[in-house]
Parts: sequence; structure tokens; C-alpha cells
Amino acid sequence: MAGVTVAAGVMAFLLAGGFIAWIFQDMREATIHSQLGHAQIVRPGFYEKGIADPYAFLLSASGREEQLLAGMPGVVAVTPRLVLSGLISHGETTVIFAGEGIDPVRERPISSRISLLAGNDLNGMDERSVLLGEGLAKSLGAKPGNTVVLLATTATGSASALELTVAGIFATVTKEYDDSAVRLPIAMARKLMRVDGATSWVVLLDETARTPSIIDAVRAVLPASGLEVVPWTALADFYNKTVVLFSKQVTVMKVIIGLIIVLTISNTLTMSVMERTAEIGTSLAVGVPANAVMRLFVAEALLIGMLGGTIGIAMGYLLAHVISAIGIPMPPPPGMAHGYSGQILVTPSLALDAFVLAMVTTLLASAFPAWKAGRMNIVDALRYGQ
Repeated sequence: MAGVTVAAGVMAFLLAGGFIAWIFQDMREATIHSQLGHAQIVRPGFYEKGIADPYAFLLSASGREEQLLAGMPGVVAVTPRLVLSGLISHGETTVIFAGEGIDPVRERPISSRISLLAGNDLNGMDERSVLLGEGLAKSLGAKPGNTVVLLATTATGSASALELTVAGIFATVTKEYDDSAVRLPIAMARKLMRVDGATSWVVLLDETARTPSIIDAVRAVLPASGLEVVPWTALADFYNKTVVLFSKQVTVMKVIIGLIIVLTISNTLTMSVMERTAEIGTSLAVGVPANAVMRLFVAEALLIGMLGGTIGIAMGYLLAHVISAIGIPMPPPPGMAHGYSGQILVTPSLALDAFVLAMVTTLLASAFPAWKAGRMNIVDALRYGQ
């Protein structure tokens, strides 16, 4: 029963931790492949002061550095973006928008997690079309094929307007972004804002795990260019806060499971000591050292932890695959407009944490019963039960 308790605790930890690990991975990749890329190249101070005056931090339209970045090992794509904001009108409705001018072709690998809900994607740099975020489209009452007017203040302070056709409506993982988002060809954005160049270059890498090393390599080749390399982790505020929150929940869950295992194993071993009191007294009487008696109970606890942990990990892996194949229907969480089908991701590090949890808790649980067995009075132990 003690082994079953350990196995059940380890399995519960794997399933719950695996679900949260999948959320981390899915949210990370969705954030990277819908908005941020793995890194962004900007002028120093852009993210601190660029909100008020983004066009004071423009990058060149065809910089040598951009060509250099595109040819680096591990870099899949580099694409320019131009941020803009203003008012968007459709019929009698006018609302505020926050938009991006993009290269539709070079942007596709980076925006693979953007869901096109209606209409078509942008096709070319000179296309007089626009994509609207789901929330913004609802606010405007706009549909694919409708005409909208973008009104903005240019870099020189004059007013500028542009009439575009709605090509499609999209959604990302962030509802707040979709409520005001506009995406249009960067040539149209430059025409509207009357500027050249871009406010950032977005970099997509072949593997997220290689982001720190490749960013270090990028910084090494851009030492004198006056550019700043910003990793996606520095920009993903919602993701970072979610990781902190869920990581604390995993820690609390680990403590609760650990306490259950400690109490169960401690109770089991304490009963074992009481049942074997006469045997312990006999062993001590014939000269078996107290430390050897203590080690017997510690070894028994570790065996329970090892067997229970191994069985729990095996069952956890099996159930994780079955549940992931079926899917876990989830309602829209805060900050998202759509639900999703969850999965369970059991990583090697999570399995190692579960096994360590089983071994450490059983070891702690054996401390008091082993100490009690080793400190037992020989005469009282021999008389026990008589």
C-alpha cells in the first residue's frame, strides 16, 4: 500500500506537471510564431522611448546588417516591421488601431501560429489590403471585402489617410492584441506614415532552445552598428507572468504530494517497527549495531520509493500519451478569445523531478522510524508482546 501511494503521488505529479509544461510550450511557441519571433533588432532605447516617437528609431530600408543576419547559422528568417497607430473607420464607426507594416512573404514563417478566421492572407508588398484582428473587426462591423480608411499622424506631424480593402480577419493567442491589431503590407504602411525603413527586424530561429547562443552570436557580429538585440523573453510579459504563476502552483502541488507520501510511508514504517519489536530486540541482543538496524529501515523506505517512483513514472507516461491522443477540451482562459484542446507533455526533466520527489520523501519518512528502531531498549524489546 505504501508503494501504491508513492506511485499514485508520482503519477499525479507527472500528469499535472505535464499539463502545465505543455501549456508553457504551446504558449511559448504561439507567442513566438504569432507576434514576437525569437528576437528583434531595434535601435537602442526603442522599447523605452519608441512608443512616443517610434520614427526617431528607424532602421534602414535595406541595411547590410539585415542581409548579414539572414545568412547566419540557425537563422530561418529575418523580416522588417513598421509600427503605426491611428484611427480606422468603416461606415459610421471609427476606433483606435495599433498596426504593423509587414512583408507578407517573409513574415509567413514567423506568423505561422496566427489563425486566419475569414478571408485571405496578404500576398504582396504593394497590395492595397489589410488584415484586421478579430476584436477590431467586430468593433468596426467589418468583413472581408469591405473598405476601411486608416487615418494617422505622419512622422512630420501632418495628417495622412489611406483607403484599403479588408483581405481577412485573424486571431492570435492574445485577445487584447486582437482587439486593436491591424496588419498591412509594409509598403502601404510606409506610404501612410511617409517614412522609409522599419522600426524593427524580427528574427526567427530554427530552434527555440538555441535562442541564447544564437543571440550571443548575433550580438558579436553587430558590435559597432548601434543596434540592440532583444530576445523574445524580454518582450513576452504575459507569458512570463503565466510561467511564474503556474510554477508556484507546481511547487505547491509538489509540497502537498510530498507531505502525503511522507505521512504514509512514515506511518507504514512506524507500524513495521512496532510489529518487529521482538526481532529488533533479538538483533540488538546478538550484537547487530544500532546503525545497521537503522539502515535496514532506511533501505526499505528507499526500495519503496524506487519501486513506487518507477511504476508511477511508467503509468504517468502511459496515461499522458492516452490523454494527449484524446485531448483535453479547455475553455478560453483569461486574455484569450478561444478555447483549445490541451495535452500532457512529460519531459525527461519532469520525470526526473518526480523520481527525486519519491526518493527524497521516502527517505525523510524513514528517519523517525529508523531512529526509533535503533534507539530501542533491548530488554523492553525482548519482553514486547509477552
